[in-house]
Amino acid sequence: MDSADVIVVGAGVVGLAVARELALRGREVLILEAAGRFGTGASSRNSEVIHAGIYYPRGSLKARLCVAGRERLYEFCRERAIAHRRCGKLIVATSEAQLPELTRIAAAARANGVELTLLSRPQALALEPGLSCAGALHSPLTGIVDSHALMLALLGEAERYGATLVCASTVTRVVLEERAVDIGVNGAEPVLRARTLVNCAGVQAPAVARLMEGFPPLHIPVAYFAKGNYFTLNAPAPFQRLIYPLPEAGGLGIHLCLDLAGRARFGPDVQWIEACEYAVDGRRAAAFYAAIRRYWPELPDGALQPAYAGVRARIFAPTQAAADFRIDDAHTHGVPPVVNLFGIESPGLTASLAIAGEVAARVS
Repeated sequence: MDSADVIVVGAGVVGLAVARELALRGREVLILEAAGRFGTGASSRNSEVIHAGIYYPRGSLKARLCVAGRERLYEFCRERAIAHRRCGKLIVATSEAQLPELTRIAAAARANGVELTLLSRPQALALEPGLSCAGALHSPLTGIVDSHALMLALLGEAERYGATLVCASTVTRVVLEERAVDIGVNGAEPVLRARTLVNCAGVQAPAVARLMEGFPPLHIPVAYFAKGNYFTLNAPAPFQRLIYPLPEAGGLGIHLCLDLAGRARFGPDVQWIEACEYAVDGRRAAAFYAAIRRYWPELPDGALQPAYAGVRARIFAPTQAAADFRIDDAHTHGVPPVVNLFGIESPGLTASLAIAGEVAARVS
């Protein structure tokens, strides 16, 4: 039976960051990825936003790891010439009735160590004349990043320090021993043994945990599939910053994102589905036009084109409040060889390097 010190399941941005951090600390790391290449799931199907850390409850893992991860990510990208831009964003109130919510968001952000500037309508329009709003919050710390280049850099450094990525390797059996774990892939009997298994399978993390023979089911959350659809704009956008409406149930609202070439896309919406699938239904455009025109009324008819979709790693139901990140180790579930990462949705990309440090500390 082949052996490794640590096996990381999942080669998205978080899995790659964890593998890199463990390899840098001298651990022998094997990364197992079900797809044919790295980063094909949520890591490449998102808004590519570097979040400031605004919305998350004070003291939560999301708040702490987003704020710490943001600065580490900017530094990582600067040092390695990974394309990124600290473009900033505006969170807009589209009516006078929404203005108190801006004040509440600013207070929540301040509790997380993130300062926002409250803008009057004239001040907001001075920054973005194409907007329609009653007021806005300016977040100068928000940015965008080339997520593929980021993952490529993480993988390259992980491999430089001895980690190995094996794609097309779906974990199908996990046998827990007292101080080790045996793993079978693609339907075969276990042929891999590791001292530690780190489950970074994203939206499939609960399913991977359920494969662990003898693992306490009480510590495995139910997975809920929240699909987010995106539409691109087929004309230049009159905005230099990201534009976000106020948060809505299940998400941050259909916002305007820019890529590093200045092209605009809108999304994600929230579509609860039964299983992962990525087709974008063009009929959803009607809801996009209505949402976008609340803050950009000049959006032309016929300007939106279906783009792509992602599926969030949700561990809460549509009727429940948003859940925090979960990084469960032996102190949580009593199984020493296993660390499970559940509910690592947004701001997972922003927090990825900080999450990696948290996992590495627990593995140590």
